[in-house]
Amino acid sequence: MAITAGVLAGCSDFAAQKISGVKKIQLRRLFLIMLYGLLYSGPFGHFFHKLMDRIFKGKKGNKTVAKKVIVEQLSSSPWNNMLFMMYYGFVVEGRTWPLVKNKLQKDYPSVQMTAWKFWPIVNWVNYQYMPPQLRVLFHGLIASSWAIFLNLKARSIAAKKA
Repeated sequence: MAITAGVLAGCSDFAAQKISGVKKIQLRRLFLIMLYGLLYSGPFGHFFHKLMDRIFKGKKGNKTVAKKVIVEQLSSSPWNNMLFMMYYGFVVEGRTWPLVKNKLQKDYPSVQMTAWKFWPIVNWVNYQYMPPQLRVLFHGLIASSWAIFLNLKARSIAAKKA
């Protein structure tokens, strides 16, 4: 799953670069985003879904699905969005803490509010209809679209001009 997450992250970054009008693909950036998917997103998603299956073992139905969605939205969603924005600022752009902190203060609240509008529907479908062995893959495929949005939001003003 880690390799799949890395490839999907790379595809998302490629799309984000094209959408933002980059003339020449920034390979370093693409590699660093792929690395994030490979080393963090894929493994985190795998272990998070395993944990959710353990916490709610054998429980089914709409009430359980609702609880899973709430747990995910209150725990991993805020953490993952903030971590990605910090990784992007520190590692991808090489920014200092004051610049990264300013970017987080400015954009993180709107990113998280958008996530809370988008992800509960995806998570409901995932927990309600996907078999456990396909949940991480389904989540990863949808996350590749979300990553384009997040990637574009995480960029600093200086990077947008490059």
